[in-house]
Amino acid sequence: MMNIANLTTLGALKAEGYQSLSIKDELRKNLIKKLQNKEETFEGIHGYENTVIPELERAILSRHNINLLGLRGQAKTRLARQMINLLDEYIPVVAGSEINDDPFNPISRFATTLIEEKGDETPITWLHRTDRFAEKLATPDVTVADIIGDVDPIKAANLKLSYADDRVIHFGMIPRANRCIFVINELPDLQARIQVALFNILQEGDIQIRGFKLRLPLDMQFVFTANPEDYTNRGSIVTPLKDRIGSQILTHYPETIAIAKTITQQEAGSDKRQKELVHVPELAKDLLEQIGFEARESEYIDPKSGVSARMSITAYENLLSTAEYRALGSGDERTLLRVSDFMGIVPAITGKVELVYEGEQEGADAVAQTLISNAIKTLFPDYFPKIEKLEKEGEESPYQQLIDWFFEESGFELLDDVSDQEYKAKLDAVIPLKQLLQKYHPDVAQNDSYFLKEFLLWGLVEYKKLSKYRLSEGFRFKDVYGGYISGL
Repeated sequence: MMNIANLTTLGALKAEGYQSLSIKDELRKNLIKKLQNKEETFEGIHGYENTVIPELERAILSRHNINLLGLRGQAKTRLARQMINLLDEYIPVVAGSEINDDPFNPISRFATTLIEEKGDETPITWLHRTDRFAEKLATPDVTVADIIGDVDPIKAANLKLSYADDRVIHFGMIPRANRCIFVINELPDLQARIQVALFNILQEGDIQIRGFKLRLPLDMQFVFTANPEDYTNRGSIVTPLKDRIGSQILTHYPETIAIAKTITQQEAGSDKRQKELVHVPELAKDLLEQIGFEARESEYIDPKSGVSARMSITAYENLLSTAEYRALGSGDERTLLRVSDFMGIVPAITGKVELVYEGEQEGADAVAQTLISNAIKTLFPDYFPKIEKLEKEGEESPYQQLIDWFFEESGFELLDDVSDQEYKAKLDAVIPLKQLLQKYHPDVAQNDSYFLKEFLLWGLVEYKKLSKYRLSEGFRFKDVYGGYISGL
């Protein structure tokens, strides 16, 4: 059998026995094939395997138009874009058609007339599935002319036609996306009158342009995305339009640190040099994701706005760059990531969260540093013995020797720009730190041990067992009483 995309006329297409399908039947057919073959339908989308993706697949099997409802950074647009992988590789189109007319079911006057004149000699072209995706961000300035169409006076003049002739119409984005997947992002932002213009397209398949009522049974798969916040704050989806959308699917944020970490590692744009230069322990990756989880629960951050997965991705990129920047200054060819490097991700956090009134009072930088502190405090008991607010009388804390060391020593500083050799020497000099690691993490890799040691110090600060002060060039750690006296 010849390659079907080499056929150039309607007659050749008929001879080959080609059968055209509506786009919804096409998606359904190819999805069934993938499900039967146990193939992955939506690749690179993690955490939705048992929630969003099955619902989306059922909506496609039902031939529904779809609304993906969720907060920002929940892969709504990516899901919609990946639906093109469920389309046939090529479909035939009447050559010269503005609206991708199916040679077997033409709907425009141009295609209908051409087929009547040329019959089986009607020329056809082939449209690849990557060209069958159209996307529009809904903004208040979108007009009916943009998405549906308008009368084109230049076309009328060139063709010497009156405005009473439907050939003077210039088609908008939706008719031009006939037989395609059409995505409207942030649907509630679309003005109500524009949403009303979508009614008949979705259900009856006719459109009205400047008094023309055209019977155009467009063959389309609509996917809408919306943020729940938009229903009350910026706009709403008008009820009759919601009624015409077959399936509304709720998206969500990653439910575990492991899933969030997988997404961040997949999406972060670090280059090869950064990956070779900076050693990143798994604990550091966990800590980064925990900051996102803390942000979603924080009293300072607006929960209706959400905390996008993009925050963790850009924060990870900043984290690597902070370590790289230090290594470039100190001349190290390789460097270990440090807990203090997390101060470098503050700009990635402050630009990604919407603060409530209390957060504005605290200040964006202070909120970001609070999130980092809370993440350290949350993960600390997973790695070291939990510190209770009230300790039993006569029972010595496992951290007492370390606390005593800081009581006897003064001026322990971890400076931002010291070389890796100096950084290691500083931490190795604290003998109780080494003893605690040998006791609770005897098998930790050498390169990971230094991050764990510094993490232990920061954790003790969060539990008020040590004090920490920010210097212009680094951090100074002291015992709590020494810190209190210095404060006085």
